Amino acid sequence: MVSEANVRRIPRESLERHHPKGVEMRQEAPAVEIGLNAAIVAVLDNEPVVLVVREDGNGVQDSLPSGPFSPLRHRTFESGLRSWVAEQAGIDLGYVEQLYSFGDRGRHAQPDDEMPHVVSVGYLALTDASHIDDAQRGSWRSWYHYFPWEDWRKGRPAILEAEILPRLREWSERPQQTAEPARPIGRYDRVRMCFALDGATWDEEKVLERFELLYEAGLVEEARRDGRESALSWSPAPRLGAMMRFDHRRILATAMGRTRAKIKYRPVIFELMPPEFTLFELQRTVEAILGPHLHKQNFRRLVEGAGLVEPTGDMKTRTGGRPAKLYRFRKEVLLERPAPGVRVKPGRS
Repeated sequence: MVSEANVRRIPRESLERHHPKGVEMRQEAPAVEIGLNAAIVAVLDNEPVVLVVREDGNGVQDSLPSGPFSPLRHRTFESGLRSWVAEQAGIDLGYVEQLYSFGDRGRHAQPDDEMPHVVSVGYLALTDASHIDDAQRGSWRSWYHYFPWEDWRKGRPAILEAEILPRLREWSERPQQTAEPARPIGRYDRVRMCFALDGATWDEEKVLERFELLYEAGLVEEARRDGRESALSWSPAPRLGAMMRFDHRRILATAMGRTRAKIKYRPVIFELMPPEFTLFELQRTVEAILGPHLHKQNFRRLVEGAGLVEPTGDMKTRTGGRPAKLYRFRKEVLLERPAPGVRVKPGRS
């Protein structure tokens, strides 16, 4: 993790050169540290998993692997990320994509602490399951362990009707608190669009929007931990997935939404596959990432018709079943089309 004990201070003279006169300043101001957080995703036994680290402190919490950016050692943020992941976790990352910069003060347990403020640059990294055993630090957990309402592979998740939607409906009817920012869309309409109410279609890419709505309504443990007023009114408080340290569940939600969107217009799904695979294995991997079950024949026509795969000429023997053709990613498709993704539309209502 980014060290918060080694506090670098900015001299007063430096601050005075960049602040107008008359502005009250403390003798010393804490510096800003840059951390790098990685949502490292793989698919293991048809389950989307993410590498997490158990952090001891105020209770044991899962966190995403994190490391500091050193401007002396690292030429870029990404090179820094790859360096410490290889060093700490023993994983040589393949596909890496920057997500977003996360700098909310809520990353600290005490809003008025004097530690340096940490701005974390979040990354999405995809790797195939063959690297999972190489991880030297941390463990692999299903991302649905943190977001159970996102798993539609067996139909509409029971947790929606049992726990989430009744509370969101109740919250949407409550008077708005004066401290809340003005929004162009009312509470209920936001709930309807994010959680597919009143005929709206479930958009599997809105992972972050759904989590932030649950946080605003005080329905996730992070909201209670951060002391949000909306969280104090729920008794008993629901348990909606496992909490993560700081805002790491928000970073993971961003990574999930980005992955679900990306596989539709870029062939990143093959970063999660071994060099050779069956079409059934590819379908199960896509389903694991997106959430819902897909129609077998439609999926196969889509993948083969788009020229994304080509047969290897070999077969894979399955226990108790017919041998299945082995395929590989057809790299030439990158030169043929600007957006060669798996364009499935698994919308659910």
